[in-house]
Amino acid sequence: MNKLVILDRDGVINEDSDNYIKSPEEWIPIPGSIEAIATLNQAGFIVAVATNQSGIARGYYDVATLEAMHQKFLNLVKQAGGTIAHIAFCPHGPKDNCNCRKPKIGMVEEIEKVTGLSARGGWFVGDKWADIQCGLNAGCQPILVKTGKGEMTLKNHASDLKNVTLSKNLKHASERILLDI
Repeated sequence: MNKLVILDRDGVINEDSDNYIKSPEEWIPIPGSIEAIATLNQAGFIVAVATNQSGIARGYYDVATLEAMHQKFLNLVKQAGGTIAHIAFCPHGPKDNCNCRKPKIGMVEEIEKVTGLSARGGWFVGDKWADIQCGLNAGCQPILVKTGKGEMTLKNHASDLKNVTLSKNLKHASERILLDI
């Protein structure tokens, strides 16, 4: 069984905003998400993050600010008894035609290289259609959470999501993953 779990960030781990998350102060975990990551780790899962961060390309924040947000996140996960194997991020905008922006799988390939694990057969948890597509494109088992943009994704892509696991939030998704052990 594949023990790799890849998570989207905004809307899955932390609260999302249509105005972007632009500072560590605005980076607020969704209740239960940090503990869910620690629980997955304690069950032997390797957890990584793949996140589109076009706010960098748009000039809303810089890489140093993104790293400060991620340090806050990593500290919270560590305090809960967990760890994140790698955070892959795409700093490009939607029109940059890069290989890393979801639904393309460049970030998944980066995670595979860093962790030495194949994503094929692993889990990919997201709240946006691009997350689900990325997971499918990489051969993962996608889970759509209803937090963040999840409800809107479900409404707009219901017919495309027939074979995708749905979860209330990351805590619920982690419980679903643990049932598969």
